[in-house]
Amino acid sequence: MTRACASYRQLATALAIALPWIAGAQAPTLRDVEPGTLRSVPAETTAAAYVDKRWRAPRTSWGHPSFEGVWSTDDLRGVPMSRPAKLGMRETLTTEEFAARAKSDASTADFDVNVGTFLQHESGIRTFGYASFIVDPPDGQMPKLTPHGEALAAMRVRGTYGPGPFDELADFSLYDRCITRGVLGSLLPVIYGNGLRITQNPDSVAITYEMVHDTRVIPLDGRAHVDAGVRQYLGNARGHFDGDTLVIETTNFTDKTSLGVNGGGPPNSEQLKLTERFTRIDPQMIDYRIRVEDPVIYTAPFTVRFTITQQPAYQLYEYACHEGNSAVGNALSGERAYEKAVADAIAKGLPIPTRAPIGMEVYTGAPVEGRETVREFGFGK
Repeated sequence: MTRACASYRQLATALAIALPWIAGAQAPTLRDVEPGTLRSVPAETTAAAYVDKRWRAPRTSWGHPSFEGVWSTDDLRGVPMSRPAKLGMRETLTTEEFAARAKSDASTADFDVNVGTFLQHESGIRTFGYASFIVDPPDGQMPKLTPHGEALAAMRVRGTYGPGPFDELADFSLYDRCITRGVLGSLLPVIYGNGLRITQNPDSVAITYEMVHDTRVIPLDGRAHVDAGVRQYLGNARGHFDGDTLVIETTNFTDKTSLGVNGGGPPNSEQLKLTERFTRIDPQMIDYRIRVEDPVIYTAPFTVRFTITQQPAYQLYEYACHEGNSAVGNALSGERAYEKAVADAIAKGLPIPTRAPIGMEVYTGAPVEGRETVREFGFGK
């Protein structure tokens, strides 16, 4: 449930005034919190369709399975994308492994609520027993990149997640610029803003993502995809129902987006095809699967699976990204300040100032060599 987006990068610049926290308070740690009732068993085993094979999804007034409402992926923050190798071919955790994850999730939720940060981290109310998001290949591992994919990944603009330099807009990611996080990147769980709203009419389905507030309108009337010369960040989507499952096939992507968290990771190619399957399995759960096919970038297709859920009293507020985004301006001005510092050092015969390798230590409290310590609220030494 994200508040209007005063950019986290903008907020980070205000940390210097948080003297009581920066001056040396000990970094808080997670308390060990025992899971409550909702985390006592894997959430997927409580779904109505799992408990009762005769359960039938609710319908719209015109007879389609209903997906309408406000949903979230907050419950999934503890699940990794790729499966830990020690879990092998298992798609689910053992009882002991699940108990450890449930305790970790409960402790994280307690920290988010009772310690918190200016970023307003958000945690869900359930714990899932999935070993990984990736379920195909069966070992749960992301397929390797092709040689071309590796070359493109090496050149990928990391924007404010990287060390710069920052000289023009092209040095910033689409996420930095409040343009898009991509289809999958808009759903993968992050520290906040994991909501989405689904609305339906007889001829289309609309999906609005909370963070960066993209909206996809998916026709259901059987029309063909647009001409291959038309390319869009979120592609060109066409939907149909396969029984109770909403199937969305999307093509016509640009090569400017990626498939990772917040639209990061290796770039996709224009040959990317996504096939999403939404299946209502409970009044508060949607089973979601997405098959990724991009032979230019990946050596094999892969499938991601997770469960989208509802959270108590979750609301979607305006995510005023452009209005609150000072990341681009501050990074550009910071780059000019660094250039001036380098010029001054050279003129005085002093060592060149260190350029810190990354700027995200505000999330963790971890020090970065060569940079004056700046901490997130609540973190000290």
